[in-house]
Amino acid sequence: MRIVLLAVVFAGLAGFASAEGGSAPDPAGAENGRYSMTPVADGFLRLDTRTGAVSLCKVENGAARCEAAAEERAALQDEIDRLARQNDALKGDGEWGGLPTRQELDRALDFAERFMRRMMRIMRNDDSLKDRT
Repeated sequence: MRIVLLAVVFAGLAGFASAEGGSAPDPAGAENGRYSMTPVADGFLRLDTRTGAVSLCKVENGAARCEAAAEERAALQDEIDRLARQNDALKGDGEWGGLPTRQELDRALDFAERFMRRMMRIMRNDDSLKDRT
């Protein structure tokens, strides 16, 4: 992501400098070619002006070797697709989405009602509680 950001910043600065300075266009620039080259500490960034792909290039043993930079757009799109699939799967769980059915809810409430009635009966009949009041 840093490489992509650097490429965009350098490409923007290079375009601004050439437009403001009135100097001759870059020989490998976007006007005459497909790729725009920008120097960085480890080598140079190659920006494909048609697709927006960025590569980090290094000169080793007299030959340039370029490696494609990680594409944040592709990673973000993959995450969006994964979340969309997950959302569709959750919607497919039914109207209640994992909540108890009406019968299960009625059963739980019946159990709670019986429990409360029994507790109240125990409280009314417990002599030790009557002495405290």
